[in-house]
Amino acid sequence: MRIGPMDHLPAILKVDASGMPVAWIHWQTAVVLYARERVRWEAGAKRFVIRGGINARTGRRSSIEIGSIIAVADRSHRHLRGVPLLTNRTLFQRDRHLCLYCGRQFPPAQLTRDHVVPASRGGRSVWENCVTACRACNQRKDNRTPEEANMKLLAVPYTPNLAEYLILSNRRILADQMEFLLAHAPTHARML
Repeated sequence: MRIGPMDHLPAILKVDASGMPVAWIHWQTAVVLYARERVRWEAGAKRFVIRGGINARTGRRSSIEIGSIIAVADRSHRHLRGVPLLTNRTLFQRDRHLCLYCGRQFPPAQLTRDHVVPASRGGRSVWENCVTACRACNQRKDNRTPEEANMKLLAVPYTPNLAEYLILSNRRILADQMEFLLAHAPTHARML
């Protein structure tokens, strides 16, 4: 696929040398990794040709071809952290924009983060204690646990693995990238 200088490219999926998904990177970062000969191998069917400037001496335009999935030899610090970052956007996507109390689907603007054990009672903002709730259900539950409010949770909150998190955190995933990530998601993937 050839692109012009102003076209918007999707994110490139960076994996470690063993093939474990690490992060989404900008195409500019991928170009630097290629130029520094840090890319060990590529996967996926998509390739992009990035065109640079014209060499004054030779009159030739520079270009580099990058893959949609690239493996880099270094280990990412993201592996060390272990737990993906919890944001409302990724939480809502994990729960498929469903209120986990009434079961109805809502647009993101009408959803809230609910702490199963309320924060005011020591509940932490972690994946296992947070669920998506519509405003009405969150207000009805108030400062109580689901049992105290007589509101049944429709699903158990969980921490997504890194592959699931990368799926949740990107809106424009190419088919080859999705296939690669799904191969690293648990077979019981609850959000897919």
